[in-house]
Amino acid sequence: MLWIKSLHLLFMTTWFAGLFYLPRLYVYHAQAGDRPGIERFKVMERKLFWGIMTPSAVLAVAFGSWLWLGYGFGGGWLVMKLPLVGLVVAYHIWCYLKLNDFRLDRNRHGHLYYRWMNEAPVVLLAAIIILTVVKPG
Repeated sequence: MLWIKSLHLLFMTTWFAGLFYLPRLYVYHAQAGDRPGIERFKVMERKLFWGIMTPSAVLAVAFGSWLWLGYGFGGGWLVMKLPLVGLVVAYHIWCYLKLNDFRLDRNRHGHLYYRWMNEAPVVLLAAIIILTVVKPG
């Protein structure tokens, strides 16, 4: 099970790296004024989302589920963690919706919106790590 836990942590880390970086790209994309710059951001965002974030998300959830099945129900901390993981998945989907807006040149938000958007995964990651390590309840 230690290999499964290691793989879960590896893919969770790469997933969150993408969740931290993609909104930062959105900040710069929202500020871009030239067509070559805008097109470059579209490519970077697409490659990050589909090449790193989404495969990492799928593998993190798959290995996390494998751990859950292997160790059994973990108690109250897991009951609190799973909805937070659900929020991370929802945030990932929200990132996709914003990616699609930029792809279609219909972004309606300024760079400050994306700066605030960038804070959500930090809070979720902190809560998930604390619950997993401390295991309250």
